[in-house]
Amino acid sequence: MLHKHGRGGTVEIDGSKYDWELVSDPQLSSSDGWKGMTISLRQHGMAREAVLEFPAPKRLLKGLPKGRLHINDAIASRGVRAALSAGWDPASRGKPVVFMVDADGN
Repeated sequence: MLHKHGRGGTVEIDGSKYDWELVSDPQLSSSDGWKGMTISLRQHGMAREAVLEFPAPKRLLKGLPKGRLHINDAIASRGVRAALSAGWDPASRGKPVVFMVDADGN
């Protein structure tokens, strides 16, 4: 997985390595309003991807500018654990599985 400009990384959870990458920043949708950022997760050597959807930052809902978004390995680690506990099986095949998480990745 290609990581550009600090928008991704690798975390280790229970002896397995997972790559994460920022897929999209928060964006305004004409039908849904503000949508939060999304990151993709993939375990090394496994086929199935998970996508984490974060809530839109409160500042956007209040009409304030975007500001700088912060996603790091700690948030990605919590996201991996949340996806695994919600039933994500990285070894299975199929479409990416989408999980809604809170701002901290839980």
